[in-house]
Amino acid sequence: MQVRTVAVIGAGTMGSGIAQVCAQSGWQTRIFDVFPESLDRGVEKIFSFWDKGIEKGKTTVDEKEKWGLNLKACYDISEALENVDLVIEAVPEIMHLKKEIFLKIEDLVPKHAILATNTSSLPISEIANITNCPERVIGMHFFNPVPIMKLLELVKHEKCSKETIELAQSVGQEMGKETILVNDVPGFATSRLGVVLGNEAIKMLSQGVASASDIDTAMKLGYKHPMGPLELSDLVGLDVRRDILNSLAESFDDESYRPHPLLNNLVSEGSLGRKTNKGIYVWDENGKKERDDLPI
Repeated sequence: MQVRTVAVIGAGTMGSGIAQVCAQSGWQTRIFDVFPESLDRGVEKIFSFWDKGIEKGKTTVDEKEKWGLNLKACYDISEALENVDLVIEAVPEIMHLKKEIFLKIEDLVPKHAILATNTSSLPISEIANITNCPERVIGMHFFNPVPIMKLLELVKHEKCSKETIELAQSVGQEMGKETILVNDVPGFATSRLGVVLGNEAIKMLSQGVASASDIDTAMKLGYKHPMGPLELSDLVGLDVRRDILNSLAESFDDESYRPHPLLNNLVSEGSLGRKTNKGIYVWDENGKKERDDLPI
């Protein structure tokens, strides 16, 4: 099967990024969000990204116009799902919400459509098994910012068909992504490793081992990580990191995965990272700077 039309459900940071990459890949791309204002912001963010690319000489006006013609904002989910080949759900990491969406979209898409969920930690099998087509359900875990990050983590469950996996791999290749295939275990490969490293870095920060920037620099220069674990935690979202850690602790029945108290405190005070301009660092248009008021 060849993908020609894609629907992205959810227009937040991840959803808008996924829709942007789909439009740039040449597919007719429809993006839907239950909140019209969120949908408008998501589409505006995509065009703003293209405009910045033009300013930097990385994108042409012709490319922006061509990609823009591939992108359609849909305020009705039925319109978004009509005759699609692939659906990528990108709503918040709330299991009951994802289940509700999959039950709805299953009845509105063609029988050949692949149903993908962009989750960083939730079990794919639990989502797939509530549908009548678990063989067509797969995890497609993108990374933020989606237009820039090259990795696409594909997550297969026991009932996922070979055809679904192969199509997802082909889709990733057409997007210009490098795909990896992992089994449906808690945290998959990337989230499990990433959150444990980030949690340990937060623990070190709270113990006064080093400053946040020095801990990050240690991993960037010492281990060739493109971004330090603390700034990456801010980029992903401290609330997202906390929820993944709690999910791992419960799934493995292992309290060592529990988020460090400093992480819990930051989330409780509303310091969620770059999306709130304050997390482990303070963020502004000039980048990041150290905080001197961490709630340790």
